[in-house]
Amino acid sequence: MKKLISLFLGLILTCYMPAITLADESEDCNCNECITSTETIANPNSKAPCSTINTTENYYIIAKGNVFKVAFAGKFLSECAKEGDCIYFYVPKDICTSCGTLVLPMGSKLVGYIRGISKQKKLNKNARVYISINKLILADNTELDIKAKPFTKDFSLVENGWMTAGKLAASTVGLGAIGTGAGAGLAFIPQPHKIAVGAAAIGLPVGCFIGLVTGLLTPGLKYHAKEGEEIYIILCDNLCIPKCSIKEF
Repeated sequence: MKKLISLFLGLILTCYMPAITLADESEDCNCNECITSTETIANPNSKAPCSTINTTENYYIIAKGNVFKVAFAGKFLSECAKEGDCIYFYVPKDICTSCGTLVLPMGSKLVGYIRGISKQKKLNKNARVYISINKLILADNTELDIKAKPFTKDFSLVENGWMTAGKLAASTVGLGAIGTGAGAGLAFIPQPHKIAVGAAAIGLPVGCFIGLVTGLLTPGLKYHAKEGEEIYIILCDNLCIPKCSIKEF
């Protein structure tokens, strides 16, 4: 009899578990409303930890772990910025659910601040900019708290690998060409066709090697971004967006 009662109580708790979980999720963003439906974000980032968007009577809740694009509202230069400075972004495209429901309109503004800057260093170490985004401003001027940061390996803004590779390649090719030219310059010596070819063959790899080493030993790249340049950010907490601020636009 006791086993049957325990089993019965267990089944009741299991039935109520989803409701409890959903209630907890809505309370995280202080809207205190029951979730009525759940969808996914349209075209989710394949590496995003979460793609869930919940809906209550009055709110859209973009769940913690969602990833989406934002764009720089102005040009950014790491060498001209300092810790504590504000940094501004905007949403470049409407963010919708997989069913087409608009939850965050294009043009919504985001405000953050710089938590720290790691300047570029020798051995080709690029500058890194650490930021936090803490305010969202909708088209109707509704201001919402948001917790987000760049969606990168260490949550920093840094020039991508292609830019670094380009810097090394330019250094390598440049000094390689100088080495080749120096070898070919020996053509004034008797039997130039033999010596010049041999010197060029030696000068090219030596020049390239010196260029590669020089590129590796010099400071890395500063972080630069153009106005409109896009980055991915990840939500560090649920984001509650009032439906009334979206319907008008």
